[in-house]
Amino acid sequence: MSIIVGFVPTPAGEAALTAGIAEAKLRNEDLVIVNSAREGALVDKSVAPDNVLARAASRAAEAGVKATVIQPPYQHDLADEFLDVAREANASLIVIGLRHRTQVGKFILGSHAQRILMQADRPVLAVKADGAGF
Repeated sequence: MSIIVGFVPTPAGEAALTAGIAEAKLRNEDLVIVNSAREGALVDKSVAPDNVLARAASRAAEAGVKATVIQPPYQHDLADEFLDVAREANASLIVIGLRHRTQVGKFILGSHAQRILMQADRPVLAVKADGAGF
């Protein structure tokens, strides 16, 4: 079994990584760091550069946690693709970061985090970055 972390290079993503490392250490499980981009997208701010992903894996290793970084592309729906990865990895826990959004922003853009929370068939730990107000 493993802990799956949805990682993006943002404060919320860093908070998710920190929580994921702590949970993996506590449960003595491996960590899978997932950073996805829409297939065919020329620019995607959620894609972490290689050096950021290497630093994320190093943070886990320094904590004594074996970590794997994957960057599966998604075609249609990020939440569905992420949940598929969690099932394939037999994840005991999914860790995601949350960020503040207005009601209009939630309506227009939808919420990957909300869909993961509602549709996951395993426990989900949702964390927010320190100082993120709601």
